[in-house]
Amino acid sequence: MRIGELAERAGTTTRALRHYESLGLLRARRAGNGYRAYDDQDLRLLRQIQVLRDFGFELEDTRPFVDCLRAGHPEGDSCAASIEVYRRKLAELDECIDRLREVRERLGSQLVRAELASAGGAAEPRCEFSCQADEGSTR
Repeated sequence: MRIGELAERAGTTTRALRHYESLGLLRARRAGNGYRAYDDQDLRLLRQIQVLRDFGFELEDTRPFVDCLRAGHPEGDSCAASIEVYRRKLAELDECIDRLREVRERLGSQLVRAELASAGGAAEPRCEFSCQADEGSTR
């Protein structure tokens, strides 16, 4: 199939396919007329890339999965390098979740303090988040 058909079947653009090709993630063969030619295996590789991108993987992180499929494995994540990328991505997500939990706890504390101050008619509550940024300013 030609690049336009592959893009249509995969729900992407020819520009994206050329970009993947420039990174070595997709390898086009050339037909006698010079047009790029792809097959169902290329569509399978492309779908693997798309699924991983939907999960938030960077393009370079998809390479071990693509290489695994090219090596003839039934699934792109059945190789050690792919499993390592999963582990690394999960560790990144865990770090992000931990940071979000910290922010949520601090925000919850701010809310409680603001509500108490508001109910008691005290001075306007101090916001730790904006004050940290203001400490360096010269206002």
